[in-house]
Amino acid sequence: MPVRQMAYHASVLIPETIREFLRCRILRPLLRQLRGGVTPRRLAWSLALGIVLGINPSVGVTTFLVILLAWTFGLNQVASQIGAHAMTPFHLLLFVPFIELGVHLFHTRRLPMSRSQIEHLSRHPLRLVREIWQWEWHALIVWAIAAAILMPLLAKYIRRGLVLLLRRHRTLVRSQAALEPRQ
Repeated sequence: MPVRQMAYHASVLIPETIREFLRCRILRPLLRQLRGGVTPRRLAWSLALGIVLGINPSVGVTTFLVILLAWTFGLNQVASQIGAHAMTPFHLLLFVPFIELGVHLFHTRRLPMSRSQIEHLSRHPLRLVREIWQWEWHALIVWAIAAAILMPLLAKYIRRGLVLLLRRHRTLVRSQAALEPRQ
């Protein structure tokens, strides 16, 4: 199927409000970064870092981790944050599977899913904290293994996509030169 037909089918399947949201909140800020002089390689690694950190099974530390690691590796903060926050729905979807994989790999107690199991654990706060920490730790190990494999692959394919985007919209590169003052 030609690329134009695939794009047409995607536009039919995705409602206009979602397409406009993606265009305004993800695509345009990334294009501004490219126009501002960020290389496709650096932007790809920044996005890959954000995406991988965005699906980690911890709660409440993603933004901090993205800021810290993007700064440490000299990556683009904006692109990393876009990648991380675009993954929020997937973070929610993958939270329990990461924990379940950790339970399976490390042969620990399963997550309490019934009301009676949760009530029983809530009566034993120290045990609850210990078990939650154990589930979280094992889930983070599973995530780290997945992240080590996914991040380079994501960076490679995102870079290819960005290069194709730049070729398709050659004016992005020219518009940067037009914005710079002449000397």
